Amino acid sequence: MADNGAERLHALDAVRGFALIAGIFFHASVSFLPTPSGVPMWIVMDNQRSVALAVLFHVLHTFRMTTFFLIAGYFAHLTFHRRGARAFIVDRLKRIALPLVAGWPFVFAAVLAVTIWGAMVMAHGRPLPPAPPYRFPAFPWTHLWFLYVLLLLYAATLTVRGLVALLDRGGQLRRSIDALANALVRSGLAPVVLAIPGTASLYCTPIWLAWFGIPTPDKSLVPNVAAATAFGVAFGFGWLAQRVPALLEIWRRRWPMNILIAVLFTAAGLRLGGLVPVMVPATPGAEKILEAACYMLASWTWTFGLIGMALHFLSNFSPARRYIADASYWQYIIHLPIVMALQIAVSQLSWPWYAKYGFILGVAFPLMFASYALLVRGTFIGAILNGRRRPRTARPAAAQPAADLA
Repeated sequence: MADNGAERLHALDAVRGFALIAGIFFHASVSFLPTPSGVPMWIVMDNQRSVALAVLFHVLHTFRMTTFFLIAGYFAHLTFHRRGARAFIVDRLKRIALPLVAGWPFVFAAVLAVTIWGAMVMAHGRPLPPAPPYRFPAFPWTHLWFLYVLLLLYAATLTVRGLVALLDRGGQLRRSIDALANALVRSGLAPVVLAIPGTASLYCTPIWLAWFGIPTPDKSLVPNVAAATAFGVAFGFGWLAQRVPALLEIWRRRWPMNILIAVLFTAAGLRLGGLVPVMVPATPGAEKILEAACYMLASWTWTFGLIGMALHFLSNFSPARRYIADASYWQYIIHLPIVMALQIAVSQLSWPWYAKYGFILGVAFPLMFASYALLVRGTFIGAILNGRRRPRTARPAAAQPAADLA
């Protein structure tokens, strides 16, 4: 049995894996979203639509990346102080930059091929329209944008950290920041304070589709302001939270309250914006402020609530859970063309939406787990993604240091 600190890190690793896997459920739902006047939102829109999947899409998008980036910041700080700056940079280049550089061409080619197929299905034999040109700084990151943003956040955080260390040689400023973070979480005001930058950036986004929350920075080398702000705050607070371990215990105790508040803010946001996608940009005014505030408050309370729930229920070492967490990184990298292809395959069938959605997930996950077991876990690819080669089976080996989970 690992000590209490190590157990807590098992819970955080489970949350990180859950956030990535939630992204697969999220993308699998897109083709079923009801759209006004049949406006296509995806490479193929299914002939069966679902309000239930629209709500699932909205809720998952509210918290999954905020949660992921907070956990990423937490583990980044832990890795930095356990290994040192040089080893940290080498590790990030190996486990984040290398998968992005080496994996993106294959993923993009697969997504492009499936997109062309989907366009042909949607065109019903009509000529395909020309693809829009990409001009700098546009870049088609696809779903791998999160790796690019992580690299930017690592660089920014190390730069800020170096300046702070240079100017704050006695550590007084850092101790004050730690005390402030501790006080915010203990007071219950942390979600409110942390939501302010994201709320302001969403409100100031000129063309903001409020129902879709934080705009995904997947089409440019320069992330949009709203995404850079919201995810930067999440990563930075995760970095700070690791400096104050007592915060984990507070989140563990308060998870029911945070989940309840998250549900209330999510319900309020859906009450304002509707249960189905709205493709019209929000207009400046009180309602836009309320929608932005509800979204960001829901994002932060979901994040704290889910982390606290994991700390309460998943703090022990589980070989099966660890196996799934290890596999989640690979699965997220490869899932999009697989999910898209399955969406196209069932899009014109007369099955009900729940049968199609279940089929997509029921085929995609076994394929992805099989590819992880056969091609990744015990190979050099697994050594890159997971920090070391793992046994092919999920046997209950001794718990690994949490720094390896970053």
